[in-house]
Amino acid sequence: MPPITLWFLQASRSIRTAWLLEELGLDYNLKFSERVNQKAPEEFKTDSGNPLGKFPTLQDGALTIYERKLLPHDPKERVKVRQWVHAAEATFALHAIAILYARWNIPKDAPEGTIEAAEKGMSANVQSDLSWLETELSLSQGRFLCGDHVTAADIMMQFSADFIMARELGTQGRQYTNINKWLEACKNTEGYKRAVEKTGHKL
Repeated sequence: MPPITLWFLQASRSIRTAWLLEELGLDYNLKFSERVNQKAPEEFKTDSGNPLGKFPTLQDGALTIYERKLLPHDPKERVKVRQWVHAAEATFALHAIAILYARWNIPKDAPEGTIEAAEKGMSANVQSDLSWLETELSLSQGRFLCGDHVTAADIMMQFSADFIMARELGTQGRQYTNINKWLEACKNTEGYKRAVEKTGHKL
């Protein structure tokens, strides 16, 4: 099996892949870069060999990853995990990043209250998403989204939720007890801690 190389950009979704590799117990080489002006350095993009220059980039030859606890055998459980895998980006991140882009791109000299009004209007989607997650966590039979073991659902969703909470993207001061408890459980897993220690990940 060829060695696995993870190209890891700081403050990015790359932590998901590092955590996944740690949960699977797979050795990997790490290529790391800080952001420059909030972006990946051009040299890092080029060296990664990814034509889109997006991260994480994983070089692993023809490796196929399979692990029962991360993607359950039971069809109903697999559907649930896949639902969260897709929701992490297509719902949670999509709604939250719209607010982040508004903060970055609405001119500072716009009329007073413009940014706040735009953010308040877009916050409804984020709050609906977080309420869904909060409810689902209250119904879980364990510490994680699909029971008492980490699955791909947690690995994908953790970054999206953590990013939203840390940046207060649409939260508008609301508190989410179950989400905060779950985020803490994720960060306390041995796999996540090893991933952070190896990569230096921080938001």
